[in-house]
Amino acid sequence: PPLMLVVWLIQRIQAPGPLFFRQKRSGLDNRHFTILKFRTMYAGGADTGAQATLTDARIYPLGRFLRRFSLDEFPQFFNVLIGDMSIGGPRPHMPMHDEIFAEKMTNYRIRGFVKPGITGLAQIRGFRGETARPEDIIRRVECDIEYIETWSFFLDVRILWQTAWQLIRPPKTAY
Repeated sequence: PPLMLVVWLIQRIQAPGPLFFRQKRSGLDNRHFTILKFRTMYAGGADTGAQATLTDARIYPLGRFLRRFSLDEFPQFFNVLIGDMSIGGPRPHMPMHDEIFAEKMTNYRIRGFVKPGITGLAQIRGFRGETARPEDIIRRVECDIEYIETWSFFLDVRILWQTAWQLIRPPKTAY
């Protein structure tokens, strides 16, 4: 709640509009759910599914800070509380991206065997953000499949620990 208040107040000044960004994502068994994030882009633009880029003009100043330090992801704890997500696991993608990514990798749909997570193995290895090249998708999905195949309590603890560290020292791919 304190973070929500701060974000809401600064949004009123820099980029008026709704506090949250809501978007359909694929979850467990590839069922769709609505993910929550703090809105980091100016309101009023159509949700085209276009991924944010390093110099994206759609992102307002506080939004850039929120994205850099992954603070825009905090509302996803509501998704965890209602059972759509877990804290650790493969990051959920938009359904339209699922179709594109499934064409690139035949085993892509394996990701639907587990709940998506706020953070995961791909994120701590630096494969987060924009997937500009096919290799980016492949590396991310390979990490997701590795997570599913080698899951353990200690793997989740390691992912959470490294994620916490990345909140302090974000990787270059955080934008």
